[in-house]
Amino acid sequence: MLRKLLTQPSSRRLLSSGIPPLFSKSSLSPFSSLSSSPEPPSSESTTVEHPGTTISVDRSSLYTPPEHSHESTPETELVKHLKSIIKFRGGPISVAEYMEEVLTNPKAGFYMNRDVFGAQGDFITSPEVSQMFGEMIGVWTVCLWEQMGRPERVNLVELGPGRGTLMADLLRGTSKFRNFTESLHIHLVECSPALQKLQHQNLKCTDESSLEKKAISSLAGTPVHWHATLEEVPSGVPTLIIAHEFYDALPVHQFQKSSRGWCEKMVDVGEDSKFRFVLSPQPTPAALYLMKRCTWATPEEREKLEHVEISPKSMDLTQEMAKRIGSDGGGALIIDYGMNAIISDSLQAIRKHKFVNILDDPGSADLSAYVDFPSIKHSAEEASENVSVHGPMTQSQFLGSLGINFRVDALLQNCNDEQAESLRAGYWQLVGDGEAPFWEGPDEQTPIGMGTRYLAMAIVNKNQGIPAPFQ
Repeated sequence: MLRKLLTQPSSRRLLSSGIPPLFSKSSLSPFSSLSSSPEPPSSESTTVEHPGTTISVDRSSLYTPPEHSHESTPETELVKHLKSIIKFRGGPISVAEYMEEVLTNPKAGFYMNRDVFGAQGDFITSPEVSQMFGEMIGVWTVCLWEQMGRPERVNLVELGPGRGTLMADLLRGTSKFRNFTESLHIHLVECSPALQKLQHQNLKCTDESSLEKKAISSLAGTPVHWHATLEEVPSGVPTLIIAHEFYDALPVHQFQKSSRGWCEKMVDVGEDSKFRFVLSPQPTPAALYLMKRCTWATPEEREKLEHVEISPKSMDLTQEMAKRIGSDGGGALIIDYGMNAIISDSLQAIRKHKFVNILDDPGSADLSAYVDFPSIKHSAEEASENVSVHGPMTQSQFLGSLGINFRVDALLQNCNDEQAESLRAGYWQLVGDGEAPFWEGPDEQTPIGMGTRYLAMAIVNKNQGIPAPFQ
């Protein structure tokens, strides 16, 4: 069955862009935008008066970001909105709240009103690099479905589906396995109306019920539903969840060690009316997550830390997934760029494939952070005793073990020279900087790849054994 999946002819036009001249989010260093040309620590502090409240904001031991790169322009609605929140609170907001507003504000959030992917967008993701990525995810879902005993009804959930490219390639790649595709009910968790429309188009959907946000994908005759959150997806049946480059966009809280101990990094408005970072004068509610996360770190790790990045939403999402998988059966596949260690300071902003200042023109650039894979593992295991967590392993190991090498060989038999060059370029961008068994790469220098920068982790119901390729 696996060889049949890997060697069947492709029904999707091969990518013909050659070696992409742009960056993936993974190929950019997460430290560049904050650590270049740091200024000396500032010792200033400010007292903000508010009716019934006095808030002292300490800026000692805090490095300021590089100067804003944009010229003076009229304030956008999102900038006005952020400033009004800070003014109403009488003090700064957390980096997590700033990040959430910048990315998903209903009116002006980065993801909400346009296509941000590909050469004309701000960054590129693995499904846009090559059709083989979505096909390999299809191999993984079919293998797990087999281990689950071939249930007749399965919820296939994708978190943050982007353009819908991954899901479209998955359905095309598994289309010959009718028992599998006929069992599927696809649920796309997407908050952006603009991206929902793109997903509808790329999955070749015909509307069945606009009131229920339900359609039928002509790629496999499969029902497709849209939801704003995972909680809205119906439970009670086995569930397969795909989270590719979803966790990196979840809001993070940042903490910095100071003379008073750990303080949370906040976003404030300075006297020049520009956004700036400050430190909280006392522990914040998010510090509870900081203490919890640090209990999972070794004493040696804790001793070396000067900065810590925590994503409570990532922990909460993982627990929701684990509880669902533990009770209903199924599994989740998480692929993202991150580390198998505590995260220090990785938040970055990317606009048009280049780094920009995090506080510069909010809403015009993507904000993302490295994924803390140990926190995902611990959160899942705490939420349900009925799940097991496997990995992480590198994307190169994951794709190689699933058979991407056999798949690229099969595709090369049915394409012209231009398509072959594009296939090889896409292959090496997916597995580069890491081992991909059984296939030797070109002698010349290859573009920076995603093979070791991305990690894969699986959460599955214990009754289903160890999922491929984590055995």
